[in-house]
Amino acid sequence: MTSAGDGRPVSGFYKDMRKPEILLTAVNTKYIHSNLALNSLRQYASEYTDCIEIAEFTINQHRDEIVQEIYRKKPDLLAFSCYIWNITLIEECARILKLLLPDCLIWLGGPEVSFESEQFLKQNPFIDGIMQGEGEGTFRNLLKQWIGKTQEEGALKTDADLSGIPGIVWRGAKGEIHSGRALQPRDLVPMDDLPFVYADLAAFKNKIIYYESSRGCPFSCSYCLSSAEEGVRFRSLSRVLPELRFFLDAGVPQVKFVDRTFNCSHERTMKIWQYLAEHDNGITNFHFEIEANVLTEDEIELISTMRPGLIQMEIGVQTANPQTLRAVHRNPDITKIISRAGKIIAAQNIHVHLDLIAALPYEDYNSFRCSFNTVYTAQPDELQLGFLKMLKGTRIRREAAQYGIIYEPQAPYEVLSTHVLSYDELLRIRDVEEMLEVYYNSRQFITTVKALEKCFPDAFSMYDALARWYRQNGWMGISHSRLQRYELLRRFIAETLSAGEKSAEQGAEEQLRWDECLLMDLCLRENIKSRPDWAAPVQHDKVRAFYSQHREYQGHTHLEYFKYLRDNPVWMLFDYAKRNPLTGNAEVREIHDL
Repeated sequence: MTSAGDGRPVSGFYKDMRKPEILLTAVNTKYIHSNLALNSLRQYASEYTDCIEIAEFTINQHRDEIVQEIYRKKPDLLAFSCYIWNITLIEECARILKLLLPDCLIWLGGPEVSFESEQFLKQNPFIDGIMQGEGEGTFRNLLKQWIGKTQEEGALKTDADLSGIPGIVWRGAKGEIHSGRALQPRDLVPMDDLPFVYADLAAFKNKIIYYESSRGCPFSCSYCLSSAEEGVRFRSLSRVLPELRFFLDAGVPQVKFVDRTFNCSHERTMKIWQYLAEHDNGITNFHFEIEANVLTEDEIELISTMRPGLIQMEIGVQTANPQTLRAVHRNPDITKIISRAGKIIAAQNIHVHLDLIAALPYEDYNSFRCSFNTVYTAQPDELQLGFLKMLKGTRIRREAAQYGIIYEPQAPYEVLSTHVLSYDELLRIRDVEEMLEVYYNSRQFITTVKALEKCFPDAFSMYDALARWYRQNGWMGISHSRLQRYELLRRFIAETLSAGEKSAEQGAEEQLRWDECLLMDLCLRENIKSRPDWAAPVQHDKVRAFYSQHREYQGHTHLEYFKYLRDNPVWMLFDYAKRNPLTGNAEVREIHDL
């Protein structure tokens, strides 16, 4: 399967002396992502690391490109990390690679194959086995059976007895499928025994750093895979704090905690956040997924004092419908969540990301509109509108018939309709989601969107109207430039908002007000080189006079006159050297000496 240094095929004596070649493979959604799981598997199997290589690809790469690169490595064991976003591509690659490398063992692991594993092997005869659930201990035990105690024993022992290894399903020599016993808590590797995989940061250059300080979740939301686990296991603070200090000392741009509910332990949460506040390097950002329902006042008080941008939070609200919450075994106090999230957002030093899920049980179109508006009132920095996925292993998947849920039979298993939500209505929500991404989550239209909200009964109605206008005019699904998005929003406003009984002069003045809102947003984002046709002419004499007196502002600022934006005309100076760490927008101050 490999060749000797002089190009001769490896066989006989040479084959017996070589080390097995094991390739752990990830197919990520983006280049900047890294796969924490595979790095943890490799380093936990420390006695075999010389045999193990990690290869990472993205879903944007062509299947043949991935196949060719893996084939050139000619591994003895090829293991893929499987998720809903990559399983189809992995199946295609594995099918071809088995034809090209018939002696190579192909194993899979990850959440997408940890459930219904026997059925998956029956449907995919080119797969040799599956590791279910947490993989560090399982992977190491497999290598002990295949390789032995030392690396020098040669190629993998494909006839090794795997029956004593829990958490696996594998194909026997005659194609028969075997199942080991399910993983039990006693089989899981203690959190403090898991390796810290980032000792060499060079391997993660230009990648997001993912960090895990706990596994499991205390809640039982029926749509989440964490509900299939029992309890929460923590990595001790004596390990966590020095590892966080390592990131801080290295000046890592961002660390994303993958803990399912980071703040489920108040004392632990306070100690970690206090440590970050005390050791802030002014650079590193830490991302947390939290449950706002258990967020305490002293936690809010602590984080409100942090440097803007030190931490950011993702909070899953999902729905404001009480009946829906009960159906998915989630019992938060929505009023409390919105109130606490609002307090964090009001401090203006933490980027807050709130989540909603469409197509949950009992959430019809009007109910979802209410949930959307309830969450929108908190004015998060980002509002993610997701769609229910019927993940393997979740309770909601088993209850699909009970709620009349029809979903895609292939990954990512997104819901198409429910007992109370039609596909037509779901498509309409999808269009709202696209407008939300463009005009709210981008933070590029803050001024205009806030003004526009006042012209509609509620926020959802505004995005729905904008989406229907886009759809009617054939603009939906097209990759528009940022300036084109401004032009389209301007057209939507002109065509949708009736001037009523206003005179032509009043209508013209109203249009100028909207144009200044759009210009404000444009200037907040960048020092524009190409001025839109609808923007008011520049008062060059005033601008030249200002910069002749304030040369320290030249090169990194922009001066703009606004006649209608405020109650009184005002000059504003946009400083692009000083940007808001949460929005990326320029710092703005009024100029009164012109």
